[in-house]
Amino acid sequence: MESHGVGLRRVLELAFCVAGIWTAYIYQGVLQETVSTKRFGPENERFEHLAFLNLAQSAVCFIWSFMMIKLWPSGSTGHAPWWSYWSAGITNTIGPAMGIEALKYISYPAQVLAKSSKMIPVMLMGTLVYGIRYSFPEYLCTILVAGGVSAFALAKTSSKTISKLAHPNAPLGYGLCFLNLAFDGFTNATQDSISTRYPKTSAWDIMLGMNLWGTIYNLVFMFGWPQASGYQAIDFCKHHPEAAWDILYYCLCGAVGQNFIFFTISRFGSLTNTTITTTRKFVSIVVSSVLSGNPLSQKQWGSVFMVFSGLSYQIYLKWKKIQRMQKKRKTT
Repeated sequence: MESHGVGLRRVLELAFCVAGIWTAYIYQGVLQETVSTKRFGPENERFEHLAFLNLAQSAVCFIWSFMMIKLWPSGSTGHAPWWSYWSAGITNTIGPAMGIEALKYISYPAQVLAKSSKMIPVMLMGTLVYGIRYSFPEYLCTILVAGGVSAFALAKTSSKTISKLAHPNAPLGYGLCFLNLAFDGFTNATQDSISTRYPKTSAWDIMLGMNLWGTIYNLVFMFGWPQASGYQAIDFCKHHPEAAWDILYYCLCGAVGQNFIFFTISRFGSLTNTTITTTRKFVSIVVSSVLSGNPLSQKQWGSVFMVFSGLSYQIYLKWKKIQRMQKKRKTT
């Protein structure tokens, strides 16, 4: 009876994590698409300063993580010093800025799909630079994802979707997304290195350090000279308070979503978190297509299923690998 109660509690915790991650990031995706495509005011002005979203997100997440650390201090020493995040902070500033900027040139579903192919640059770099050999199933996952993204990019986009873009330019949009992935790869590798060197560093410490540097770099970029775009973004928000509220909600969704991700990883592991976030991306594409008026053709839907088949197979391979490792531990 006791084990049944524990099992039920675990199921409820998992459902709580799924609901939290899906709600926060799907709504954040809707807000991101709204800010990048919506026309504000009687003059139908666009919010062109999308890099400002990164500054706002970094500042809100920095404040949020600082509050979490003060409310629930770990009490342990040996955390990574704040200055150790400076290099990862650079790539974590440039990468997401490119991903957001891509929304001027490609639709939100296209951006989500392109950014789902993170394994492609990782495997290319691993093979070409480090001579790593991957298994056939791993190559199959990559082929499915790369083929799906390529087919989606080549398929004809509806005129309704194109009309919502500020500057339609598919090659530039996809190029920005893949540069985003390359910078993300460096950011993740640096974070892993910091966690290895300073094992007592918590997720909140990493969030604080990364967003501290992100805020500094974005402040310099957005307000470092008299004609910098940050002043124009502030002026736009003053004239269009609706845009300012959308940006604030966007940032809060990101902060809440990171809370749920950290909780999921701590309770269920990174594989469960990967599964939840991957399925969330698929749902985001569906929501964008249905609610935001980005209709997809049959070929594009086929491309979406192709990509998520590859991602699902990758998750299954990771699960099998974990199962084998657990069996080895039991036998030793």
